[in-house]
Amino acid sequence: MQYQTSFNSPLGFLILKSDGQFITEISFSESELQEQHLCWVLEKCKEQLNQYFSGAALDFDVPLSPEGTEFQQKVWAELQQIPYGDTMTYMELAVRLGDAKAIRAVGTANGRNPIAIVIPCHRVIGAGNKLVGYAGGIWRKKILLELEMKHSVRKNLLF
Repeated sequence: MQYQTSFNSPLGFLILKSDGQFITEISFSESELQEQHLCWVLEKCKEQLNQYFSGAALDFDVPLSPEGTEFQQKVWAELQQIPYGDTMTYMELAVRLGDAKAIRAVGTANGRNPIAIVIPCHRVIGAGNKLVGYAGGIWRKKILLELEMKHSVRKNLLF
């Protein structure tokens, strides 16, 4: 069974989806879902999103199951290693994955991240510390990075 709910965030509505055990998708929406089916993992995710947006929690520990290719899974796993309050360029991410020439593939996988915010693709920036590419819109990426800078002890964000 597919479970889903809306979450009203400072960035607009988020649509959260689950298979009942794992979060499978978090996406941005212009409107709230009319039909919602909750489960424990969606409730836990909503609680953690509230804590994240308030600055009370820096990490998520909800179980995730994003659907994607083996390469996309590797990229998304590496994204989760970028600490709260830090950023990384697409090139740095490609190098971390072992192939600097894969920068475009890394960018494509980053853009196809099905679990926004929790898998922090917003922490990846362009060369020269430029804010580029975010499926939810650059304005949302900027707000997320500013939120993390405000609450981070690292204060390492450059953009």
